[in-house]
Amino acid sequence: MPETKGKTARKGGLEVDTALVRELADILAETGLTEIEVEDDDRKIRVSRASVAAAPAAVAAPAPVAAAPAPAAPAAAPAEPAGDAVDHANSVKSPMVGTAYLAPDPGSPNFVSVGDSVKKGATLLIVEAMKVMNPITAPADGTVKAILVDNGSPVEFDQPLVVVA
Repeated sequence: MPETKGKTARKGGLEVDTALVRELADILAETGLTEIEVEDDDRKIRVSRASVAAAPAAVAAPAPVAAAPAPAAPAAAPAEPAGDAVDHANSVKSPMVGTAYLAPDPGSPNFVSVGDSVKKGATLLIVEAMKVMNPITAPADGTVKAILVDNGSPVEFDQPLVVVA
């Protein structure tokens, strides 16, 4: 655990080492991580922040510190191949209700574009649900044939998001 020489704040019966929390938050910012947890014999501290490249689940912590989530990037038209209707047979579907984001941050390039080759496990987009960013990954190696959602658009459970064939 990092050594700190800081103040402790008392919240009810809980003593919080604010310097340690700030140091952990700085580590998050420097590394781009979304969550860090440290533990010793008598305490456990988890610090997390909202990010579009986030962890799959959130758990209550004694001393969380969270940055405000970034605003959504302007919506872009879904990219679909020209011509006939898209075959959704190989579509990757949303595992939850939430908001789809095509890029890790506003202003960043999209995770994938139509025509990109992807490897199994590569992040295609993320779905934010209850302030948790959930990466949606390619189920197999293939090529992105269509992106069926707009950036920042709401998605439903089992809704086709991206076609990878």
